[in-house]
Amino acid sequence: MALSDVKCRNARPASKLVKLSDGGGLQLWVQPTGSRLWRLAYRFGGKQKLLALGSYPLISLAEAREARDTAKRILLRGIDPAQERKSQKASAEDTFRSIAEDYVDKLKKEGRADRTITKVKWLLDFAHPTLGDKSVREIDPATILAALRSVEVRGRYESARRLRSTIGSVFRYAIATARADTDPTIALRGALVGPTVTPRAAVTDPKALGGLLRAINAFDGQPTTRAALRLMALLFPRPGELRAAGWDEFDFESSVWSIPEGRMKMRRPHRVPLSRQAVGVLTSLRETSGGGTLLFPSVRSGSRPISDNTLNAALRRMGYGKEEATAHGFRATASTLLNECGKWHADAIERQLAHVENNDVRRAYARAEHWEERVKMMQWWADYLDELERKNARVKITDG
Repeated sequence: MALSDVKCRNARPASKLVKLSDGGGLQLWVQPTGSRLWRLAYRFGGKQKLLALGSYPLISLAEAREARDTAKRILLRGIDPAQERKSQKASAEDTFRSIAEDYVDKLKKEGRADRTITKVKWLLDFAHPTLGDKSVREIDPATILAALRSVEVRGRYESARRLRSTIGSVFRYAIATARADTDPTIALRGALVGPTVTPRAAVTDPKALGGLLRAINAFDGQPTTRAALRLMALLFPRPGELRAAGWDEFDFESSVWSIPEGRMKMRRPHRVPLSRQAVGVLTSLRETSGGGTLLFPSVRSGSRPISDNTLNAALRRMGYGKEEATAHGFRATASTLLNECGKWHADAIERQLAHVENNDVRRAYARAEHWEERVKMMQWWADYLDELERKNARVKITDG
């Protein structure tokens, strides 16, 4: 006799497993624990088999019958329904979305910065509407280009370029995990509109730099912000590297700031020689920063650093427009003036900027720390900034 919804609802557990048949191999198993499970008994290849169809009432009687009929149709094609289900599950694991999620998990395990993870996920969100539910083996360059065009059409050319790179990373991860054979993004090189690169504004005229330094020292905002700007000028790190700095990174006896690889753009640790002036700024800062772990804690939370807009906002408050000066621009300032003075080896300057050479041979030479030269260079730079700040007239850069 076929089952009914009433019989399914009223089925009560016993001391042993109870099997209620609906016909065609469909059964409702009532476990001693009280759970009710749908099972389909069938034969394939001369063997008796069972296929789990879910639990009742999550899977209704009508849905269980529909699943039974689907399995019967698969059997008529000479295919084992259990194997078909495994294949479908494997296909779901091979979708772009699934592999992208695995790729993001990999980045997390590698200790990538939270900001990097957030950026990757943000970019992937642009790709998922077009690529997310497709098997990576079925995705071709034209499909990826359609996803990129949806970003490009908004005028976000740089985001489209970064998205192509991120999609390529997902495909290379898929290849490494044997879920894809090729990276279709390779065929798209040159297919996107190139973004117009606007260099970050930087003060590279010595006289103007002296004026900026005087403006920083006269800044009437937060003392910690003033200290951060002074350190940007003295040490020229990337703004994010300074904002999130912790006191445990500083060795005042050796006058060295050691930035861990997790906070470096190139993912390798970096050391910064501290001039006497930098040590002075840091010593004063430690007396006023509240005794926490961060040099520049946010006013809202001592466990979080100041925002990435704090330093640029301070420059705007001092009257410098975004086309005149930026926090990141201190790097270009130091690079330009240190190279122009002719006192220091170009590799020492690049190493202090924590740049990575693209040329393999030059990169091999650049592995040298140039540490002794960098220590002298950073003290010379601090002394030079002091001189610029004191004088209103233009100072010859070769003065030492």
